[in-house]
Amino acid sequence: MPDFLNLPERQSKPRSEGITHVIDTGLSAAEAASFADTAGQYVDFIRLGWGTAYVTNDLDAKLEAYRSRGVPVLLGGTLTELAWTQGRVDEFGAWLKELGIEHVEVSSGTVQIPSDEKAALIEKLAADFTVFAEVGEKDPQALLAPYRWVALIKEALEAGATQVVCEGRVTGDAGMYRPDGEPRTGLIDEIVHEIEQSKLIFEAPRKHQQVRFIEVLGPQVNLGNVLPEDALSLETLRLGLRADTLKLFHEK
Repeated sequence: MPDFLNLPERQSKPRSEGITHVIDTGLSAAEAASFADTAGQYVDFIRLGWGTAYVTNDLDAKLEAYRSRGVPVLLGGTLTELAWTQGRVDEFGAWLKELGIEHVEVSSGTVQIPSDEKAALIEKLAADFTVFAEVGEKDPQALLAPYRWVALIKEALEAGATQVVCEGRVTGDAGMYRPDGEPRTGLIDEIVHEIEQSKLIFEAPRKHQQVRFIEVLGPQVNLGNVLPEDALSLETLRLGLRADTLKLFHEK
């Protein structure tokens, strides 16, 4: 990157803040390599969405494309939920090790895993992997009270999760968001009041959601469910290189 402009300070990878989680919804190995060549410097983790990893023919080549370019991979929490449902958590963990994947997501947005059993699952997987726990409902009509969000986030962190992902779906219309995509600001305020911000990753697939988080919580906010085609866009928002945030960071 050129260095003649004054821009907000950004940590280099591996970052502890300003983390960007990108969701890969089915890129080929060649597309993954091309994406990582272009934007890998700004991507902290790639999540292979849902159960796509289970049906990807060139999975090994795809993982190598990311790994060789310094982009860690984790699998979507849907696979973890299904493995738990079928009593195949040990087999799931063995498969992750076989693939050389060191990070895993534990969610309960589709399968209603009781909170004590979810905590036990996080603790079990945290013995071998870096665990990202997800909290929140995928159903836009299912609303968790803010105090329950806070309690579940704390439970996940105490069980061994490194960070907690706050649900927003890839469509940006559930969990922290109303069906029209607008953030539930009271909920988000309550979460950041009770939980250290560095421990949180907010799913924000839509540009106006990303802008809102950056305006309220700063360019070092951790954001997830970012589509590959939006990774560079998000970085420009963090740095004030796009009209939406230019005045926020560069007003004289």
